[in-house]
Amino acid sequence: MFETMFDSILRFAADVAVYNEFFTKGMAYLGAGLAVIAGLGPGIGQGFAAGKAAEAVGRQPEAQGKILVTTIVTQAVAETTGLYALVVAIMLINA
Repeated sequence: MFETMFDSILRFAADVAVYNEFFTKGMAYLGAGLAVIAGLGPGIGQGFAAGKAAEAVGRQPEAQGKILVTTIVTQAVAETTGLYALVVAIMLINA
């Protein structure tokens, strides 16, 4: 009697483990997709910043050097957000 109960508990646990594995993997893919969508923000921000830098150079051509340096630094900082999102997505998929 106890052997049959133990067998049924083991079968149930095996079924739940398979279900949890698929559910966990599905949620990881969903999270990875959301993390990649987070890459849209830096792209929009970088485009906006580059446009404003071009306007600033058009208004004050003599300040081109300072504007260029500031723009490159801000573009690098904005890009790190997208790279972090990509790293999180890769970690979720391979976890």
